[in-house]
Amino acid sequence: MFVGGLLAVVTGLLPPASASDAMQRIAPLLGFLASVILLAELTSKAEVFDVLATRVARWGGGSYVRLFGLCVLFASATTVALNLDTTAVLLTPVMLALAVRVGIPPVPLAMTTVWLANTASLLLPASNLTNLLAANRVALSPLGLVRVMWLPELASIAVTMALLWWFFWRPRRRGETATSYTPPPDHRPGDPLLFRICAVATAGFLVTVLTGAVTLWMASTAAALLVVAAFALRRRGELRLSLIPWRLLIMVPGMFLVVETLDAHGLHQILAAAIGSDGGTAGVLRASAVGGGLSNVLNNLPVYLAGESVVPTGNHLQLLGLLVGTNVGPVITPWASLAILLWFERCRAFGVRVPLRTFMLTGTALAVGTMAAATLALTAVG
Repeated sequence: MFVGGLLAVVTGLLPPASASDAMQRIAPLLGFLASVILLAELTSKAEVFDVLATRVARWGGGSYVRLFGLCVLFASATTVALNLDTTAVLLTPVMLALAVRVGIPPVPLAMTTVWLANTASLLLPASNLTNLLAANRVALSPLGLVRVMWLPELASIAVTMALLWWFFWRPRRRGETATSYTPPPDHRPGDPLLFRICAVATAGFLVTVLTGAVTLWMASTAAALLVVAAFALRRRGELRLSLIPWRLLIMVPGMFLVVETLDAHGLHQILAAAIGSDGGTAGVLRASAVGGGLSNVLNNLPVYLAGESVVPTGNHLQLLGLLVGTNVGPVITPWASLAILLWFERCRAFGVRVPLRTFMLTGTALAVGTMAAATLALTAVG
């Protein structure tokens, strides 16, 4: 992807000015990527996620059904209050550690995180960057966005819960018949001081994101620097260059350069023809389907930006339909959203392999179900 982006610039397919603008836009995103993954890696080594996973397992009281409800609530609340990328980075390790604590395969818990990181991201401007862009375009306050999106959010989560249970959580899919588990004992970290520093740094990052006191990349960088300093003092040997996510830091710029190139050579016209100008129910459903489908081919953020530019100014509901599609639809391909890329990175770091065929087939069912339910709910709310 990166080589393709560079070739587009070198050959003149993408004007240097457009490439420069794209790189300036994603510079804060790259800062967030590097720092938040470093924060997650070191916080995991300090056993913060193990302690949290044990607490969740004990709250489940030994019931898989109750544990399922807790995991759905936890993932949805994290996505709504913080944002989907934070859910993918910081909740995935908790879920994977939880699987070990309760003795079930990690895939059901991993899929709960990645699916709800996308499908529960409709409610608040902070939940997803695309929400903020859409709210600004149609002049909706945070409360105004909630008034419009509460029913689509509930519809999307309901479909996600049903498919999570059917595909991953029911006993036969877990490969067992048991409906209960033995709650694990409390987990005690090996270095309590390092644990407390990392827990405070992570909690501070989450609070900062929630309050919006500073930008996302600044909050994650400050938290990561505090954790790195703690490890430099307590366990210097754990600090290695391999902790930096080089693959993502190379792939993301390449992806944006490629999409900018496509946009400069006809993507805008294709989107205009595909989305159309119908502001009624059919037009809203069409915008949602185009946004979700194309997001799985390219990536949801550049697709939303390109799609927003072709939706007529007065078609607010059609624009929100596009938003629904680009939020809940990108769950089929690994590159459809940044949250999925981050999630795959966390799974790889924990040695958990999610079969790509399973991911894409079940994701297709989820994308169709959530886009249809959430978009119809949007038209009902108006």
